[in-house]
Amino acid sequence: MRTINAAIFVSLDGVMQAPGGPQEDPTGGFQHAGWVAPHFDEALGGVMGKLFETPFDLLLGRRTYDIFAAHWPYVKDDPIGPIFDGVTKYVATHDPKSLTWQNTEWLGEDVPASLRRLKQEDGPQLLIQGSSQLIQQLLEHDLIDRFQLIVMPIVLGKGKKLFGSGTMPAALKLTDSLVTPKGVIVAAYERAGEVQTGDFGLDNPSEAELERRRGLAEMR
Repeated sequence: MRTINAAIFVSLDGVMQAPGGPQEDPTGGFQHAGWVAPHFDEALGGVMGKLFETPFDLLLGRRTYDIFAAHWPYVKDDPIGPIFDGVTKYVATHDPKSLTWQNTEWLGEDVPASLRRLKQEDGPQLLIQGSSQLIQQLLEHDLIDRFQLIVMPIVLGKGKKLFGSGTMPAALKLTDSLVTPKGVIVAAYERAGEVQTGDFGLDNPSEAELERRRGLAEMR
């Protein structure tokens, strides 16, 4: 069985767009591209190094694939380049003929069905980097098993969000965490069943509370 792990740079308000640089994804007039670099330090570098030590294949949307394919094969002084070259890249795209990076495979027309099949196979984890549009599709189909969120101490206001309106409700459990000297929170979450709810209300509600509830019912 293979798992899908989404390792995502994200702001405090949930934006994940263009963390790496100003040319990455300017769509929508996004003004703050490159917001990760000022917060990168040795501790965060260690987090990323550990992430890539675990066997993985890459799971990418087309925009992120193009960014990676134009960068990592040409980087000679970073060990991530050869790693990304060597692993299999599974890509969601409508134009599979243009997938020219070595060890790249097309996910086909039905991405959720393809991923369900892949998850049933033996092999390394499927690691998502970036790929905001693909992530929305996976969230809608409840396919992500683990989130490793790298939360920067900034608020961006506008931009592509990690959790969109189609996200399936789910309970999560924190399995690992740390805070870097620059205030970056790294938190890993795994699936923990269905969302549980409770009630802090009084067993015998006050008349004021009952009136409040009647008002809410009339508004529906």
